[in-house]
Amino acid sequence: MRSPWLNKLSVILGPRPPVSWLFLCVVSLLALITVFGSSSSSSFDSVTSTWVPESYKNYRRLKEQAAVDYFELRTLSSGASRQRELGFCGKEIENYVPCYNVTANLLSGFKDGEEFDRHCEVVGQGKWCLIRPPKDYKTPLQWPAGRDVIWSGNVKITKDQFLSSGSMTKRMMLLEENQIAFQSDAGLTFDGVKDYSRQIAEMMGLGSDSEFLQAGVRTVLDIGCGFGSFGAHLVSIKLMALCIAGYEATGSQVQLALERGLPAMIGNFITRQLPYPSFSFDMVHCAQCGIPWDKKEGMLLIEVDRLLKPGGYFVLTSPKSKPHGSATGTKIRNMLTPLEQFPEKICWSLIAQQDETFIWQKTVDAQCYSSRKQNDVPLCKGHDASYYQALSPCIIGPSSKRWIPIQNRSSSSELSSAELALHGVSLEDFFEDLQGWKLALKNYWSLLTPLIFSDHPKRPGAEDPLPPFNMVRNVMDMNAHYGGLNAAFLEEKKSVWVMNVVPVTSRNMLPLILDRGFPGVLHDWCEPFPTYPRTYDMLHANGLLSHLSSERCSLMDLFVEMDRILRPEGWVVLYDKLGAIELARAHATQIRWGARVIDLQNGSDQRLLICQKPFLTK
Repeated sequence: MRSPWLNKLSVILGPRPPVSWLFLCVVSLLALITVFGSSSSSSFDSVTSTWVPESYKNYRRLKEQAAVDYFELRTLSSGASRQRELGFCGKEIENYVPCYNVTANLLSGFKDGEEFDRHCEVVGQGKWCLIRPPKDYKTPLQWPAGRDVIWSGNVKITKDQFLSSGSMTKRMMLLEENQIAFQSDAGLTFDGVKDYSRQIAEMMGLGSDSEFLQAGVRTVLDIGCGFGSFGAHLVSIKLMALCIAGYEATGSQVQLALERGLPAMIGNFITRQLPYPSFSFDMVHCAQCGIPWDKKEGMLLIEVDRLLKPGGYFVLTSPKSKPHGSATGTKIRNMLTPLEQFPEKICWSLIAQQDETFIWQKTVDAQCYSSRKQNDVPLCKGHDASYYQALSPCIIGPSSKRWIPIQNRSSSSELSSAELALHGVSLEDFFEDLQGWKLALKNYWSLLTPLIFSDHPKRPGAEDPLPPFNMVRNVMDMNAHYGGLNAAFLEEKKSVWVMNVVPVTSRNMLPLILDRGFPGVLHDWCEPFPTYPRTYDMLHANGLLSHLSSERCSLMDLFVEMDRILRPEGWVVLYDKLGAIELARAHATQIRWGARVIDLQNGSDQRLLICQKPFLTK
């Protein structure tokens, strides 16, 4: 005799329930067990609360939990409780940089140099795969040793290219077959760079390059930085030097600079503006950088003017002069002739010339713009859009509220209340942000150890190395906000530098970040980042995943891109809402990262995800 409960069920479903309905019941039960069981399992660790996120009501947390439940249920019902891991790409693209395919650009109709520029719209949707390191790849040396010695197998440069470089870094030497060494800057002159830097300072009227900061020079854009010798020297005297150079299939300047632990990214002076706002740098430097400054009706110089702050300097060192009758000497004179005339049209003055080095200074006199001739370069009207926009034929005058001479700006990263007000930020908000990041960093740093992925107790007597377990020098903050993580690293005196990335769809705080003297850039995370594979030791993002959920981006595309630019054994730290973190953990598993979710136990719906990329060669 059947029970009353079964009789009622028969009335509802009929004498024989459908098999599909029974299967769905089983799947739902398994999903509930998985979800509720995970909340108390060892997959969630607890750490002291270090961040004060936004407060949410209970219904908001329930909504996020429902999203996670749905994701788990969808995964189970698809017949795969575990997503398949991605395979590896072929060896031929181990140095692959998306958006810089010259052949594809030519086929798409780009010409006159534009085929060498960045064109992400040409990149097709290919199959996801993970880029392997080269066969001879080795973990970089700890800073500062890694600044002076790098593994030759980590960069794409042949011995013949190295020996025939003939650049300012000709004192660079090979110690062994597998190492490239740059002479230490202690003691002897460093490739002539110390003398060169001192010469620039003296041409500016300073006693030595140690007075650059006193003259208002903190941030330098180094165009075509060679092997990074000049940038390495500027970093040693506490300046922020950002190297940019065009994409190169082999012997890349940017790849070498990043391998040495120096700020660098791919960037071209061809047809479009660089992804920095106006008034970004105190000095723009070009030493034999190969830019045809006399071409395009002066628009390349106008772009330099846009990037320079009032009172900033443009330093140009041309190739060494050739005999009077040579073709090279004629070419150099033809280039320099318009450079003697055009700067006056944009309110620059030539303050010094010595040997092959010229220094112009951008005016601090607002009256200069109103007293120019009628046929001079016009002033811009309207919004300053600087994310890979076409080069502009106009200059930005003193009407901008950020038109402040470099000599009148703060000399530290702690901006005054008046300077913060220019960016729409209150002193209280700014200070609270900094304090929050100082506390958060201490927790982040303590978690950067492989032990975080192990549930086994430590063996008696075994001592663990202090976190981080491996070298961390190049850090990227993928959603930098005010640059608080960068400031916290400085406060803690960590030997790192941070690329502060401001997503184009978020509030643009990049001008504030650059005014603090930090490197930074605008970027659209629906596109690949302009750098080479294996160039960052740590990627950090606070709230980025939730922000991108409303965009056209694929999160899997983002994670594959993060894997491309992350070094083997590098770290990823993500702080976001529970639903986004659970989805991120699933993606991390697919790309073979070790991943651990941390519950901060601060009553919020935020979680921390710590990941480490393994050193895989097969």
